[in-house]
Amino acid sequence: MPELIEPTVDLRDSWLESSREWGTASQDGAGVWEAEDLTTVEGFVAWIERLREQSDDSLPIGPDRVHATYWWIVEDGNYLGAISLRHALNAKLLEGGGHIGYGIRPSARRRGLASWALGQVLGRARTRGIDRVLITCDDDNVASAKTIERNGGVLEDVRDTWLGLTRRYWVTLRPSTPLRQTS
Repeated sequence: MPELIEPTVDLRDSWLESSREWGTASQDGAGVWEAEDLTTVEGFVAWIERLREQSDDSLPIGPDRVHATYWWIVEDGNYLGAISLRHALNAKLLEGGGHIGYGIRPSARRRGLASWALGQVLGRARTRGIDRVLITCDDDNVASAKTIERNGGVLEDVRDTWLGLTRRYWVTLRPSTPLRQTS
């Protein structure tokens, strides 16, 4: 059974295997910046620490950045992908990045993991008080579009953004309903 966990150095080898599958260190939803060297233990440890700091709303964040929480999708001790929740949107993210980013390693795709993880993180967004979530994907990414639609995404538009031609979906989150107690 998959689970969402906080990024950890313990899964470095599995993450690096995934990186080789992607053919690049950049993996959607993982929070990797181009300048980072994740092939060294020190670089990997620093990256994990940056991800943790970026989730802490009480810490300052760099210009043009927003706080975000990152989770890894893991099963049986193997890294399968990542998903992130941006706590707010700036102008750039409103145009093309959205609140949530995710990616599944190539060997773990077509198992419903992205849809499952997105559903989990939408619940966490609701808990944070976010009532509408913007999720975007490349216009030609049919699998991602279906994942978003399965989770309640309503297409607002398709536009040319800094990411290229981008589909922009909104998910309206209903407030959690407390359980009624019976006497």
